[in-house]
Amino acid sequence: MTELRELTRELVSIPSHEDETAAGDAVEDWLRAATDADVRRDDAGNVIARTGTGDASLALIGHHDVVPPDDDQVAEDGSYVVEERDGRLYGRGAADMKGAVAAAMCAFRDADPPDGLELVFASFVGEEIGGEGARHAIGEGFAPNYAIVGEGSTGYSAPDVTDVAIAHKGRRGSTITARGEAAHASEAEAGVNAVYRSCDAVDVVKEMDAPAVDIAGERVEGSVVVTEIDGGTAWNVVPETCEVTVDERTVPGERAPLKRVEALDGVEWTVDQDLPPMRCADERFVDRALAAARESQSKTPDGVVKPHATDAGWLSQAGVECVVCGPAEPGEAHTEDESVSVEALDRCYRIYRGVVEQFGAEPARDPETGD
Repeated sequence: MTELRELTRELVSIPSHEDETAAGDAVEDWLRAATDADVRRDDAGNVIARTGTGDASLALIGHHDVVPPDDDQVAEDGSYVVEERDGRLYGRGAADMKGAVAAAMCAFRDADPPDGLELVFASFVGEEIGGEGARHAIGEGFAPNYAIVGEGSTGYSAPDVTDVAIAHKGRRGSTITARGEAAHASEAEAGVNAVYRSCDAVDVVKEMDAPAVDIAGERVEGSVVVTEIDGGTAWNVVPETCEVTVDERTVPGERAPLKRVEALDGVEWTVDQDLPPMRCADERFVDRALAAARESQSKTPDGVVKPHATDAGWLSQAGVECVVCGPAEPGEAHTEDESVSVEALDRCYRIYRGVVEQFGAEPARDPETGD
């Protein structure tokens, strides 16, 4: 689909790592020109469009911010370099996730929603810095019944297969702070060593089991890892404070019992960031998405679990039934040679459109498994 490829090129070329305004302008202008939808820009800079009415609502969701580009990804005029070779588009944001945004825009325009379904398109800002745009929209009442979030799901079950992620892990970053009393190191007994207290807390973390849950017949395990430790002011001073950073990969419905460290003298625990996990509990919606994915490619997609957090976590936490489906492959995002398959872009366009147009129909079953 030539138009989709060119729209992706246009969006990728627009810088949006420090300021998403120009990219949001391009998305908004295209939607106003190409559709009759109600298009608006909220105070955070999110672009949201709606068409149709009904008791149910389905959203196609992406984000148009990106991580900072490498020097080679920026042209002399400040735009992002976009190149096409070997069936792939290269450039910052091609995989994460302006390609999916373009596919969703085209599907939003072309799809014919069944009666009783409101179709929504949303491209958020601030996904790369903790889901700021999604959280703002949710706070303002954004609450579709269902959503397809266009983060990468291609190449998970097998190479060149666009799967449907029915769950993903979250991330909780936290800090353990140990406090003691300073003293001269030559009279260590006069103080209380905060580093020793922090080491006791680390031992508690080491003994914790990683959270785990069964999803789609598979055991999905999170993790709890101490990643940084910082304490002390001088070689001859007993340290009075020490901080330990903990990275926890969360799974739906489970958290590691990190608060246990506060049972130790002088130790407190604070959460710095909590990106929620996601799990789709609506089996019919999962079946519908998988059916559209099967119909859109010759290979057989699967329901998979992504290892990292997306805006689907915030939406799921707000009660939206989500799946994740997009053209990006593992290892493509945030790299110096970031790229996306043109074929996968076309495939995602067909999947998005298929989910919309077959929304009220009984999901087709996999002829091999009956699922």
